[in-house]
Amino acid sequence: MKKSTWVVGFMLFAIFFGAGNLIFPPKLGHTSGAYFWPAILGFIVTGVGLPLLGIIVGSLDEGGYKEALRKINPVFGTIFLVAIYLTIGPLFAIPRTGATSYEMAVVPFLGSPSVLSLFIFTLIYFAVSLWLAINPSKMVDRVGSFLTPVLLVSIVLLVIRGIYILFNKPATPTDTTVYSSGVGSFFKGFTEGYLTMDAIAAIAFSVIVLNAIKAKGITKETGLFKQTVLAGVIAAAALGFIYLTLGWIGNHYSLSAATAASIEKNHLDMGTYILTHVANETFGGFGKLLIGVIVTLACLTTSVGLIVAVSEYFYEIFPKISYKVYVIVFTLFSFLLANQGLSAVISKSVPVLLVLYPIAMTLVLVMLLAKFIPTPPLAQQLALGLVTIVSILSVMHAYGMLHLSFMDSLPLKGQSLEWLLFAIIGYIVGYLLGARQEKIQYT
Repeated sequence: MKKSTWVVGFMLFAIFFGAGNLIFPPKLGHTSGAYFWPAILGFIVTGVGLPLLGIIVGSLDEGGYKEALRKINPVFGTIFLVAIYLTIGPLFAIPRTGATSYEMAVVPFLGSPSVLSLFIFTLIYFAVSLWLAINPSKMVDRVGSFLTPVLLVSIVLLVIRGIYILFNKPATPTDTTVYSSGVGSFFKGFTEGYLTMDAIAAIAFSVIVLNAIKAKGITKETGLFKQTVLAGVIAAAALGFIYLTLGWIGNHYSLSAATAASIEKNHLDMGTYILTHVANETFGGFGKLLIGVIVTLACLTTSVGLIVAVSEYFYEIFPKISYKVYVIVFTLFSFLLANQGLSAVISKSVPVLLVLYPIAMTLVLVMLLAKFIPTPPLAQQLALGLVTIVSILSVMHAYGMLHLSFMDSLPLKGQSLEWLLFAIIGYIVGYLLGARQEKIQYT
């Protein structure tokens, strides 16, 4: 394997390895109990496999997903990309970086959160983000390139020490209200993987990633697709290791009933609590301080990168508003949402992700099929159109915005895959109709 492949592999790992993603596996591990293995496997499929598959499929089109969506339907493509950029930007991902930093770097030393301390911290955090985003420079890239390996080394040391300490501890009791069977636990972990937002981020940033790969001297002629696959395997192995070990630690970390009640009462995130306290128990107060500082700085570089990327995208499609105005508006909006707390930001992102992820997965699948099967545009359009409608109706029904009793009877509803059948039907019908139209045109 070429040296450049390893370099690209670790670059892909750095792109998807966000400090905020560290908080989900410990929580899943803790609540899944005896069903940890199927749950974490489901999480890895969507939290690791899907985003990397997304990058690989994105390399099939020279213009990435943006060009592929334009060919399918330019209006739908623009709306979908706007929704993705808002999700990984000011609506959820950017506020989450600030809220995560607060809970990992400040709350452990306060004992309990407060509205005032959250406000002061996020005010400083987003003021720095604003300053750096308005004046983007190589400093953020340099700091990020330094922090990623430091954070990775810290986490590896943490999991090794944590596994050593917890090795003989029993698994936590299963939360039977959420996990009640092996199959059900797999699909629960599958949907929990949506929270990483990496699959939709892969769609948004595929061109940036591919350009970075090409910068290593890899072109379509010299095996861009093959090298992207190999690099993806390297990145997947590293991400899978981190998620699996952190999940295992959460699965064996015991919390008293009083502590669990306190976490819920103070609206704290359980994964964040477990991670910071494991750091304290493995390396003492210094370990808790170190991981808090590193995670905060890593989140800051992520925040700045997202603000810049989202602002540049909106400036590209709506150039009448200046780049700096977008930066200010998105940063201010992120600051306001971050002050709702990490748990609130995460919970409010779930319905949006339940709509976007099925569409993203369908897009990846139809593009992959088009690589091997000549596919009429109508097949892609019908598949994406039906999945979009079903996903929206399913979420509206689940959250009480619209009562549609037939939604509960759809095939694979219990596995949150009710959209899959419609994707298949849409593709087949569109393929047959599209092939017929092409036949008529050429006769």
